[in-house]
This record gives sequence, C-alpha cells and structure tokens, in this order.
Amino acid sequence: MSLLRNLVTVGGSTTSSRLLGFARDMMMAAALGTGPVADAFLVAFRLPNLFRRLFAEGAFASAFVPLFARTLEGDGEDAARRFGREALSALLALLAVVVLVAMVAMGPLMHVLAPGFVADPPKFDLAVLLTRIAFPYLLLISLTALYSGVLNARGRFFAAAMAPAFLNIVFVGALAYVLVADVENSEQAGILLAAATLVGGVLQLAVVMAAAARDGMLLGLERPRLTRGVRRLGALALPALVAGGVTQINIVIGTMIASFAPGAIAVLGYADRLYQLPLGIVGATIAVVMLPDLARQLRAGRSDLADHIQNRGLEFAMALTLPAAIALFVLAEPIVQVIYQRGAFGADDTLATARVLMGFAVGLPAFVLIKVFSPGFFAREDTRTPMWFAAIGVVVNVAVSLALFPFYAELGIAIATSLSGWVNALLLGAALHRRGHFPLDAKVRRNLPLVLVAALAMGAAVWGAAVFADPFFDDARVLVRAGAMAAICAAGVVLFGLFCQATGVVDVRAVLGALRRRRG
Repeated sequence: MSLLRNLVTVGGSTTSSRLLGFARDMMMAAALGTGPVADAFLVAFRLPNLFRRLFAEGAFASAFVPLFARTLEGDGEDAARRFGREALSALLALLAVVVLVAMVAMGPLMHVLAPGFVADPPKFDLAVLLTRIAFPYLLLISLTALYSGVLNARGRFFAAAMAPAFLNIVFVGALAYVLVADVENSEQAGILLAAATLVGGVLQLAVVMAAAARDGMLLGLERPRLTRGVRRLGALALPALVAGGVTQINIVIGTMIASFAPGAIAVLGYADRLYQLPLGIVGATIAVVMLPDLARQLRAGRSDLADHIQNRGLEFAMALTLPAAIALFVLAEPIVQVIYQRGAFGADDTLATARVLMGFAVGLPAFVLIKVFSPGFFAREDTRTPMWFAAIGVVVNVAVSLALFPFYAELGIAIATSLSGWVNALLLGAALHRRGHFPLDAKVRRNLPLVLVAALAMGAAVWGAAVFADPFFDDARVLVRAGAMAAICAAGVVLFGLFCQATGVVDVRAVLGALRRRRG
C-alpha cells in the first residue's frame, strides 16, 4: 500500500497545483486571447520550460534519481550527500553557461524556435524581450528539480509535488493585476508575466530547499569537478536528454511549424494545458513515484517487487487515463467553452482549440504509457534504448506535422504529436516485455480490458449528457455553463467508479483508506 499512498500524495498535490494552473489559464485567455502577445509570451515561457524538462526533469532527473537512490541504499547518507553536492555544483556550472549564451544569442535562437515570427517584426522583438526576461527561470527550476530528486529518492514527495503551485499563485496575482489595470493584450502584460515567471521560480526553489534542510539534505556548493559520479551521471543523462524530453521536443517542433500561422501557437498552448492536466497528474506522478522505488528494489535484487510496482503503476495509470482521454475527446468543445471563452477569447477560438484538444486526447494514453514504461529502463541505468525510440517518435512527428499542416493547420500538429507518442510507447512496451523486464500479471491482464469498457461506457453517457445540456452551454452566464459541466463530469466519475468497483478493477475502500492515512 506504500505505492498507493505515495501515488495519492503526489497525485493530490499535483492536482492542487494543476487546478491553480487552470485558474491561471482561464485568466490568461481572458487577458491575452490568441493574439500576438499571447503567441510571444507562450514562446518565451516555453523555451526555458523546454530546457528545464530536457536538462532537469527529463535527462537529469532520469539519470540522477537512480544513481542517488543506489548510493543512498548501498553506501549511506554521507556518500549520497557527497554525490548530491557534486551533481549540484556540476549542474549549476553547466546551466550558468547555457543561460548566459542563450540570453546573448536570443535573437538568432528565436529564428529557429519561431521562424514564422520573422515576418512580423514587432511580435518577433517582443518574443525576444520576453524570453530574455524569463530564461533565467531555467536555472531556478533545474535546481528545484535536483532537490526534488533528492527528496523523492528518500521517499519525501509532498514538498516537491506542491512546489509548482507557487508559480501558479504568482501568475494568478500578475494576471489579476493585468485585468484590473486594463492592460490586456499589451506589451506591458507580457513583460509582467515574464517577470512573474522568475518570481515563481525563486519560490519553488525555496520550498524544496526548505524541505531538504528539514530532512538533513541541504547540499552545499563546491568547485565543479568531473568526479566518477559526475561522469557516470553525464553518460546516463546525455541519452536521456532525448528520451526523457521527447514530449517537449515534439511540442517545440509543433511550435516552430505553427509559428507560420497567426494565433496557432496560442491555440496549441491552450489545448496543451488541458490535456496536460491528466498527463501531469497521472503520468508525472507515476514516473516520480516509480523510479526511486524501482531503483531500490532492483538494487536489492527484488525483481518480484519491481514487477509488482510496474504492474500496479500500469493499472493505476490506465484506470485514470483512459476515462480522462475519452472525456476530453467527447467533451472538447464544452470544456474549452467553459474554461476559456470570455474576454479576448471568442467563439472561433473555442472551436479551433477544441479541435486541437481532440487531436491531443487521442495520444494521451500513449504519453502516460511512456511515463509508465520509461522508469523500467532508467532504473536499470539504460537511457540509450529510450533515446533511440524517442528519436524514432520525433522523426514521425516531424514528417506527419509537415504533411498535415498545410491542410489542417494546428490540428495536423496535434495529430502528429499523438501518433508519435503511440509509436514511442509501443516500442518501449515491446522492448520491456521482450527482455522480461515488465511481465504482465494476471490482475493487469484481467483488469485493463474492463477499464477500457468502463471508460467507453462512461464516454457514451457523458456525450449524451452534453447533447442534452447544450442549451446550458450556450447560456451567457459563466456559472450556468460551469455548473452544467461540473454535473456532467461528476456523473461520469460516479458511473466509471461504480463499474470499476462492481467488477473488482479498483478497490475504492483501499483508495479511501490511503487518503485517510495521508490526511493523518
């Protein structure tokens, strides 16, 4: 039950942060819409986030957590703390160089990241300015990721899962000022949001450093050196640079292509935020909890427990992801309408964003499966295999995006992203199964088909409910639209839960027990 408790802890904390993120995105849609300032800011925010997920949460975390957990398990806290200091010093030195070079070369870099902006000099210049302001966030959030890895390896998940909420709180405050001061869709609004990114990064780092200090794991700095541990970390991190950040690589490729169509980047960004809710809550939670546990069990030679962790992770992930993906697909338009359609975000923006959301929803289970399968490689210090599979997925994404964009615009990019995700997930799962590293137990083989049937039944029910409630979604009053959506979602959750409980797929009492223990 410790796995379930950890999943509930991380998932609950992540949900709180994501709900704040929803409030942020609703306010951002009202303040910026899909205009040039929205395009420029989303590019500025996406660039440090790309490097953050590649260097920190992707490559670095995938390599660092197993090594730290193995050192902690085999050599004790002092050795683990020493390795942590070496890794922190090396990461800080590397990122300082990356940030400095990127800020100096931001103009040429923007030609690569958003080539379509070149035809609109004011938007191009604004994107360069905002990115220069926001880019040091990379340094702050990467150090946050390192401390989060230290805490997770020691079984401390709460502080690291809650830290992103502080970024969203700062954003909500900044957006509230933009709306109250009546500076929507202006350069001033973009600059304020870029500055809020830095303030949020400082708060996130402070939260995890305080938690590490309480746990006796506050790491000091030393002269960066290529020690044995740092060299091993680099050897694992380089392949994971591609494997761990494949989703972000695909998003950036989509951004580059979408920059040639006005408003397309903003539409992709708003749809991305919606499907990132279940992906962040389920996929990231699974990856965060599974990786240190797998590394410890494999280090101890307990392959039976490692198999159990992976099967329960797969079961938990699909029980939450399949209904979420189907609901996002069948309810795409009313969801976008309720969350975003106000202020500068009009009915045409709703239709465009809903179409893209449907394209992303098709790939949501694949993106979560990647998070479930990848720890099976990373815990064994194999980052090369996921790298090659991720590279194949990127090639598929580029080819299909280029083929579909002239005909379907941003929808073609969403379809290509989902297709590449399925290619990557299937390759990862097949390789693990072939090597005998992820044998499916009887419980998973029984439950997964039942989960799919339950999710499809729920999807049919909520689609019918949405058709019935269509007049409520056309109501100008926000509370009426939100109430209708909340009622439909609640009915869908209840229906799905009843089916799963009746067939024994999920033990609701066990989940409630884990929640009670977490509160205690």
